[in-house]
Amino acid sequence: MSDSLDQRPRTVPLRARLARLPRWWPLPVCAVLGAAAGGAYGTLQTPQYTATSYVVAVPQEKADPQTALGFAQAYGRVATQLAVLADAQVAAGLSPAELQDSVKVATSPDAPMIAVSATAAKPSSAAITANAVARSLASSANHSKDSTQVKLLTFSRALTPNAPSSLSPGVTTLVGGCAGGLLGGLALLVRPRARTEEVPTGASVPGPASALVRSAP
Repeated sequence: MSDSLDQRPRTVPLRARLARLPRWWPLPVCAVLGAAAGGAYGTLQTPQYTATSYVVAVPQEKADPQTALGFAQAYGRVATQLAVLADAQVAAGLSPAELQDSVKVATSPDAPMIAVSATAAKPSSAAITANAVARSLASSANHSKDSTQVKLLTFSRALTPNAPSSLSPGVTTLVGGCAGGLLGGLALLVRPRARTEEVPTGASVPGPASALVRSAP
């Protein structure tokens, strides 16, 4: 009875199995997991499209180009304020809060140009939103053109984008693999190394008693 019990296969603990693997095993495992997660994200995410409309600040008779450049910078900072977006919500079909989330504004330090970019799940919606915000910005700024001596004009209308601006599954897979490999490398750095000291054959390991004897004069 005891012999049959001794012949049963013994299960090796998981920690012992991991100890038998090469020390660098977290690196490829994390890279593969990261690539799989990145590929899944790129495949399941909804493609996003971005369209951009440009508005230019034109100086009037009593203003110089530097004044137009300064007001272009100022109007770029207030382009996403609720007072400006209120006139665009009807044409865009979005609330002011949704417009703030989907619209980005950029200005140039060298040219009195304002770029209004809108991102949406549909290409046509992105173009409509960008044009609506650009018109609303120009209309709001031109109410005070007599005092500022600067007028905003639509320089280029946003066109319907042909390709999504969001990352493709191939790019997200590559990014996920790189991120996973980085995490695996960090895991190797912080992982404690197993230190094993080999004792020569026939040598005795000194115990506490022998250490005291050796230390005595």
